[in-house]
Amino acid sequence: MYDIIIIGGGVSGCAIAREISKYEGKFLLIEKESDVCCGTSKANSAIIHAGFDAAEGTLMAKLNVRGNELIKQLVSDLDIHYIENGALVVCVSEEDRPSLKNLYDRGIKNGVKGLRIVERDELVKMEPNISDNAICALYAPSSGIICPFSLTYAFAENACENGVEFIFNEEVININKEEDKFVVIVKAINDNIEKKYESKVVVNAAGLFADEIHNMVSSKKMKITPRKGEYVLLDREVGDYVHKTIFALPSKMGKGVLVSPTVHGNIIVGPTATDINDKDGKNTTIEGLEEVMTKCMVTLKNVPIKKVITSFAGLRAHESNHEFIIEESSEVKGFVDCAAIESPGLSSSPAIGEMVANICNNILNMNKKKNFVNKRKGIVQINKLPLDVANKLIKENPLYGNIVCRCQKITEGEIVDSIHRPLGATTLDGIKRRTTAGMGRCQAGFCTPYTMEILSRELNKSKKEITKDNKSSPICCGNIKENL
Repeated sequence: MYDIIIIGGGVSGCAIAREISKYEGKFLLIEKESDVCCGTSKANSAIIHAGFDAAEGTLMAKLNVRGNELIKQLVSDLDIHYIENGALVVCVSEEDRPSLKNLYDRGIKNGVKGLRIVERDELVKMEPNISDNAICALYAPSSGIICPFSLTYAFAENACENGVEFIFNEEVININKEEDKFVVIVKAINDNIEKKYESKVVVNAAGLFADEIHNMVSSKKMKITPRKGEYVLLDREVGDYVHKTIFALPSKMGKGVLVSPTVHGNIIVGPTATDINDKDGKNTTIEGLEEVMTKCMVTLKNVPIKKVITSFAGLRAHESNHEFIIEESSEVKGFVDCAAIESPGLSSSPAIGEMVANICNNILNMNKKKNFVNKRKGIVQINKLPLDVANKLIKENPLYGNIVCRCQKITEGEIVDSIHRPLGATTLDGIKRRTTAGMGRCQAGFCTPYTMEILSRELNKSKKEITKDNKSSPICCGNIKENL
């Protein structure tokens, strides 16, 4: 019997897990994939929004602004790379200036600090590559950039260290409400065996599948629509093309796409917004990528689009009311929805965790822990250390002197650390998201075999058992000539 079961290991589920781990109790997070951060949380714009976009009075607005306030202390406590680089919403037509002013007014009402409108002369000084058509922009200095993988893993690792149990490769197929408990029925992905877990409270943080989980217990049906966003990522060679996150002001030309630096030194461009039916439809399209490459030219000039090293698509959990659904069910006491978490979900995640934990505490009346560990140490990034510090670390552990991923300069020591951490990596993608090994210009063309050898050695598995992201994605079928 658990006090709380969380369904879903995205950034919201993991933020909730960390917040409830501040209380005494028995807690479990169930994730159907082989790792946390495998859905919407792994494929988004990686922006901590300031909070001027959401309509005044909405939960989106409230939690975005609160999340932005919490992020600075959080990244310090959890050792996450974060850059408060600021954002610009660019206006390219005088007739759209009133719309920019409306956006400014909304941000002020939402409580966003430091907002101001900058005219062209100052705008060009801020961003020399701004479009020749740009006349002014809304400047939000509190907007920032972060690695969504790092944030999710930090929440999860800290929650795990504070006692939350995590179970992977198990999919929830039904939930039964009995007198004073829930019976959560799961199917193990690897062997199709059904299992049951009991809990006093269930939190539905299942992302794109939150409607299916909700509809298992409630007669008030929910529908989540996957909204696909396609992106391209540019090489670090052109990482200084822009310094702030550049948004287009929605106008008669459409909403546009953003262009932003990343904390890893790349430039990200996107996304599109297309509603689809397939919750696994993460393929990119010619039409989508052409839209990204065309619309980014509205706000900027000479975008180095030929420096694309990869493209990808993510799915947002869109609900028709375009509002977060975070509440205890009025029909089923003890069942808490955390659903329809689309943008600004990443920015809001610290506040979402806080809010859901408060709801759960109101239900269970839990006691705060006296020994909660609020600090977490991230993976050492040896190429960012001062040379004397790096050399000392290499003397202590020579694996940190052995570069595996040449593009990103990631060492064997970092990869081994990513495997043996709490909730450590078990797949190539797990290593990539924790260390960035394989995210560079060659897109893992060079380092894959060596990374596989390290995984095989550290997990005591054969190379045939090493997968890209789950059991159904093996890389190789055996050693050359082994059967000859």
